[in-house]
Amino acid sequence: MNETWILGLHITNRTKDVSAVQAVLSKFGCTIKTRLGLHDLKEGHNASCGIVLLELTGNEEEFYKLENELLKIDGLDVKKMVFPG
Repeated sequence: MNETWILGLHITNRTKDVSAVQAVLSKFGCTIKTRLGLHDLKEGHNASCGIVLLELTGNEEEFYKLENELLKIDGLDVKKMVFPG
């Protein structure tokens, strides 16, 4: 498999949803090659929303499993980019 998969996660309520997101990411830790978290600071405090970018590695079947588990989380918007190899 030569494709590069990137998942973008927009977490709309970090305080409420972060534990569910973290549980899924931990479950699929061997599938995640790179993880980058982005969030704004508002007046010295973390913003309630954030973005996580994931570069995936492994097999496509696991990619779909990860994506489907993330899509089950309320308050999480998941976008996918697939680049040909």
